[in-house]
Order: sequence, then C-alpha cells, then structure tokens
Amino acid sequence: MMVDDDPILMEVIKVFLEEEGYTNFITIEDSRLAEAALENGRPDVLLLDLVMPEVDGFEILKAVRSDPRHKFLPVIILTSSTDSVTKLRALEMGATEFLAKPVDSSELGLRLRNTLTVKAYQDQLTYYDPVTGLPNRKLFLDRLEWMIQRNLREEKPLVVMTVSLNRFNEMTERLGPSAGDLLLTEVAARLKIALRHDEFAGIPELSDNIAYLGRDEFSVLLSKIDMAESAAYVARRVLEGLHQPFEIEGQEVFLSANIGIAVSPSDGEDTNMLMKNAAVAIDHARQEGRDSFRFYSSSLDAELRDLFTLKNELRRALENDELELFYQPKIDASSGKVMGMEALIRWNHKTRGLISPDIFIPLAEEIGIIVPIGEWSLEQACMHNKQLEAKGFGGLKVSVNVSAPQISDKNLCNAIKRALNKSGLAPSSLVIEITESVAMADVVESQAVLRSIKDLGVSLSIDDFGTGYSSLGYLKRFPISELKIDKSFFDGVPEDTEASAIARGIIALSHTLDLSVTAEGIESADQVEFLRTHKCDIIQGYYFSKPLPFADFEAYLLRTSS
Repeated sequence: MMVDDDPILMEVIKVFLEEEGYTNFITIEDSRLAEAALENGRPDVLLLDLVMPEVDGFEILKAVRSDPRHKFLPVIILTSSTDSVTKLRALEMGATEFLAKPVDSSELGLRLRNTLTVKAYQDQLTYYDPVTGLPNRKLFLDRLEWMIQRNLREEKPLVVMTVSLNRFNEMTERLGPSAGDLLLTEVAARLKIALRHDEFAGIPELSDNIAYLGRDEFSVLLSKIDMAESAAYVARRVLEGLHQPFEIEGQEVFLSANIGIAVSPSDGEDTNMLMKNAAVAIDHARQEGRDSFRFYSSSLDAELRDLFTLKNELRRALENDELELFYQPKIDASSGKVMGMEALIRWNHKTRGLISPDIFIPLAEEIGIIVPIGEWSLEQACMHNKQLEAKGFGGLKVSVNVSAPQISDKNLCNAIKRALNKSGLAPSSLVIEITESVAMADVVESQAVLRSIKDLGVSLSIDDFGTGYSSLGYLKRFPISELKIDKSFFDGVPEDTEASAIARGIIALSHTLDLSVTAEGIESADQVEFLRTHKCDIIQGYYFSKPLPFADFEAYLLRTSS
C-alpha cells in the first residue's frame, strides 16, 4: 500500500512493482483515508510520503504504531527531504526504511525485497505455530476480526469452526512429547486435505484459514460458504479424515474429535462472541458423543447453564449416595439359564429422577471423576455378586465396564484387586468389559493393561464390537475371552438375509478364534431362535429382561430359577 499525494509517482511505482511480481497494490492519494484503507486492505508493507496536505505522514505513522494490529507493519518512508532531523524523528516513531525522491526503481525493489524477507521471518516467529506450521491463536483472532468486518460490509456470512481433539493430552502423556508433536503435525495435514477445494460441493480452497489454537484445538474460518449444509459437509469431511488411524513412531493411534460451529452475524459480530459460541456448540457436540458436530443456537446457552449445574451436582452424586447399579441378565443360549449379568450404572438424581449414563458418563469423563465412579462400580458389582452367591446363586459372572480414563489410570489393576479382596469374590466371577474403540485407541497400552488384568484371573470382554474398527484379527492381539456383538448387527435378523449372513459369519469366525460370543440388544423370539441355531453362546437383551435394580434382579433370579 502506498500513501502519497502524487498520483503520477504512485502509478509509476505500481507499474514497476507489478512487473516485479507484486500484487494487490493499493494507492491512497487522500491521506485522510489512509487509516481506513490500512484496516480494510491489511497490506504487507506501507510506502509512506511524509509531506502531504490534511494529514501528514508523521500522523499516519503515529497512528500505525499505536495500533497493536499494525505495530510491526514495515513502513518505508518516501521523502525528498534531506534533513537529518526529519529522518531521526521518523525513525524514532517507528519507520523501517527511507527512500529518497525521486525514487530509484532498482533501489526500491531491493529495499522492498529485504524488508519483506525480514517481515516474513518475524511473522513466522510471531504468528505461526512452530510444530504444525499453521497460524497461531494471535494471527487467527486478528484474521477473524478483519474477516468479520469485511463480511459484514459485504453482507456475507462467516463460519467459525472449532475442532477439539478428544483425549489428546492423555495420548501425549503416554506417547511422549515428540510423538505428540508428530501427531499434531499429522492432524494439521489431515485438516488441509479435508479442506481442499471441492468444486462439486462448492467448497473453495480453505487451507490458508486453518489455525492451531493450542493444546487440543484447531479452528477454521469459512468465508465463502453461503449455506449451513455446506458447513456441515465440511465438518463431516474433517471428522472422517481424523477418524482414520495415524501412524506415529511405529504405533497406530486413533483419534476422535468434536466440532462446534458458529456463524456471523447471527451468532455474533465480534471475535469474543463467535469464539465463545463455537465453544458452547463444542460442549453440546461432546454430549452427543465423539466424532460429532453441532451448530450454535441461542437455546444452547440455557442448556449450557443447565449442564454446568448438572456437572456440579454430579461431583456430589457419589457422596450423596445417588449412584446405583442396575443389572441385565446374560442368558446361556443352549440351556436358557442365567449365567451372569452386566452391571450398568444409573444416576438417581434427587429431583430429575433417573439420568441416563449416555448423559452423565461423558460429563464424568470431562470433569475428571470417572475413575472414582468406576472404582465404586467395581466394588458394588463384586459385593452384589458375592451376596447373590451367599444366597445360593453361585457361578454367576458379573460384567463391569471400564472407561478410557480407567485404562489409562495406572491404579486400575489395584482397584480391581481391592474390589475382589473387599468383597471376597473369586476373580473368575468377574468380567471386565472394554469397548472396541477404547481398546484400539492405544493398542500398546491396552495390551499391557489387559494382560495385567488377565493375570489376576479376571476374564476380559470386548464390548460393542462392530461400532468401531471391526477387525477380529486385530482384536485377537488382546487377551480376551468374550466378544459382545453390537445390536445393530442383529436388528434385521432373521428377515434380512444379508444381515443374517453377516451375523452368522461373525459368530463362526469368533469361534475359530476361540472367543465366546454374546449377542446384545436382542428383543424377539425369532432373533433368539436364530442365535441358538447358529451356536451363539450368550444372549442379552430386553427379550429376557430390561436392566433391573439389584433387589429386582435378585427377584428375577428367584423367579427364573424356579
């Protein structure tokens, strides 16, 4: 950008610089318009005359240096003055370079090239993350503020999409800092691929607007998207790209993410409001599960306040004795008898009633109390099974789910030992269940933890098989004895021939790997008959019983045993 009251000189310099390959040359003849032009144009360098009517170059230089956004903008003074006092004053005010008028084009080219080289180096240090190479939070917020104002003037929407990686800090602690940096670099590369130009979907090239905000968050600005459907399409592409495994220092690492989306001007007309609302949207996306996205809406604020209250109440749920274990029977397919039960935690809130674990378990993970809740569940399940054993219901195996933070917790084996010792339950009467996605998130760590549990004499089961990576061969690396197949595989059985063929194949292949097979979510007699015919080992679902409080489960055992 050049500010000078000599239009002929500006045209000559513009022609020369364009021949040298410079673009987006902005000329300002009326110096009163300089500050507004700087804000709208955001040039990489300012060529400034000192002696001009109305507003002189010193006033403009002072305004530039007093604005934090332009504090480091290179300013090359063009002046015919040879007065050393004038030059010293300009230098003291923050001028970068001087060129004498009439301007020598060769000298201008050299000075400009050197100035921009230094600026590029300074910008890299100041505005870019050294690990990912992406713009940092400072540059992102600066761009966001500028793009908000530009899009408001042009009456166009601006989409802010914040991407939050789940359990990234835990992974960094396990893998080490160098592997964590590699993972961040790979995430940045995946984001660039997901945001590349897609003519079919009407998505422009967006990779220049990706930023790394720090810790586990990235953000994307979508300035050329006119419809919410297009933003949703981009969000799905990002999540799909991050879902594929990462190869980090010889290990496969699996990530999940959540995305919050806010749109200007409807969701805010300043950076703070847009970023806040994108964060609110992320919080709600997390409640819907991993690998999900959510658009901000004004109703989310009320929901967020309610969520904040719920989190505080959850912190006190254990000490207030509001948590309770329900039990769903597991039926031996060949004999039809109860061979065990799965312990399922419920929150019996004093005013809200029973709250689903789908709601409060993610909250417990988020606020860091899932490990003590998990330890409580282990102790309760073991004590209840021992009580049933004392009443004549021996040989039952109780299955207890453990979460990802529990797998990462170094005290899990000790917690299992304590629960067994405190209750007096035999290790063979306890089954630890881990979901497929948790097992595959960090294969090396999962293998080590599960082997330690197996060494205690406790059985291991993979839960929700088929909802994640669905590799029987890979899962066989774990010391498991049971595979619980997700209900989605049986929803069409036996009417749907394709679904039936898949179910038969999984059962048969599991048996060849010497794994016991449990079918979850069974609701009809036809499904039960199909599973018995094809040698499924254990059946669980509402066809036999919904999850029951302990006293009701004991009554169920009395009823069915007689």
